Amino acid sequence: MLPERGPNDRKARISARPVSRGRALCRRVIGMHTAWDAVGDGEFFCPACGGDRNYQRLTGRRRFVLLGLPVVPRGAAGPVIQCAACQELSDPDVLDHPTTTRLSAMLRDAVHTVVLAVLSAGGATARPALDTAIGTLRAAGYDDCSEEQLVALVAALAADTGRATEPDCAPGLAIELHEALGPLAPHLAPAGREALLLQGARIALADGPYTPAERDVLATAGCALTICSEDVTRLLATARTPS
Repeated sequence: MLPERGPNDRKARISARPVSRGRALCRRVIGMHTAWDAVGDGEFFCPACGGDRNYQRLTGRRRFVLLGLPVVPRGAAGPVIQCAACQELSDPDVLDHPTTTRLSAMLRDAVHTVVLAVLSAGGATARPALDTAIGTLRAAGYDDCSEEQLVALVAALAADTGRATEPDCAPGLAIELHEALGPLAPHLAPAGREALLLQGARIALADGPYTPAERDVLATAGCALTICSEDVTRLLATARTPS
């Protein structure tokens, strides 16, 4: 048996109806509408999809709407970035994040630069260091890397940066490291930045203890990767410890 409803229940139902209907009617009568225009497109990493997608850059014009008709301009809207796949809208700064393809290329370039920098500090003539460097580059995607190519690149880098005449990390070499590692660092987790530095450290250790020049190059690489000096020291000691 259903419970008996009292007069108060009926009054509550009646009084609630006008409020709900009134709000719905108000939304239909007045509101705000934005008309979007596409002003550019490209490819980006969509945070909603979690992958590389096409996008459109949109700018809009807001208007106050009465009875479905735009009547009063309310200023500009956007710009915003709209994913072509999921239609999600994002702030333009989402384009600051590189695409997956671009990030992979940046990481490959970073590994290449660190390897050449460490070898240019004195390990280019040692077989263990060269073998470790070649293995590191091939693992990073440089499948056709050979000893002859690597030695030639190190010689060219030394001539270009003055490595052969500088006791510490030459200014040109420091610039190379910062240009390759600086833009990448904000997009890598701390573990990823440390792993990149450790790759260089293992090459330096392949033919014996660190030389002062190798330490200086690795410290410069750590700075470019925004790793503090205390952590650089810890990582260099970790790389020395047999696993």
